[in-house]
Amino acid sequence: MAKKILVVDDEKNIVDIVSFNLSKEGYKVVAVKDGEAALIAFDKEKPDLIILDVMMPKLDGFETCKRIREKSQVPIIMLTARAEEVDKVLGLELGADDYVVKPFSVRELLARVKTNLRSRQVLQEIDPKAEEVVAGEVLEYGDIVVDTGRFEVRREGIALELTNREYELTKFLAANNSQVFSREQLLQRVWGYEYYGDARTVDVTIRRLRSKLEKNPEDPKYIMTRRGVGYYFRAEQN
Repeated sequence: MAKKILVVDDEKNIVDIVSFNLSKEGYKVVAVKDGEAALIAFDKEKPDLIILDVMMPKLDGFETCKRIREKSQVPIIMLTARAEEVDKVLGLELGADDYVVKPFSVRELLARVKTNLRSRQVLQEIDPKAEEVVAGEVLEYGDIVVDTGRFEVRREGIALELTNREYELTKFLAANNSQVFSREQLLQRVWGYEYYGDARTVDVTIRRLRSKLEKNPEDPKYIMTRRGVGYYFRAEQN
């Protein structure tokens, strides 16, 4: 069955170009022009991925992203005409998985769509509640458990609500305990393709992940920073 993409943008030419190329790649496209319509379409259509513009009438992309994240971890790629760092950071902090700055390459956007859908599909292949869960490696560090068989991260026995990217980043760092990775290395290894954005994306995702993973994000126990180098996972293995 074709994957369904919800495209949200008030610029008709952008919607036409994106919709045409997504359809050409075999995706089913649902397009709306504002945030309010996006929320309605999301509930009705249950898309597999959302391409969401920032500047829109009625309800902007930031608020739309925030409301969707309150009920779903569906991959969200934000489109922004602004190059300011604060806009990129805000979108990522609200839970967006990725962003593309206008004007953008259609080829680049399609690459990001494919990567985010592939990550989501891996997480959906196994139902964490099923008794016949395929056995996978379980990494235990203190009160944190990364269960690769169930595709989940637990803290004190409670499964955390992580986006696909947050889960993949946690798994990668935990599997390489104590090894320091630069932002560029993490973009390549976790984001999974030649990344056209900037390394700030990693910083924002790390900060958002710490807010969920750490008891005290300001004094982290697990996701550590090596100043001037990058990030690493630190904990005594059980």
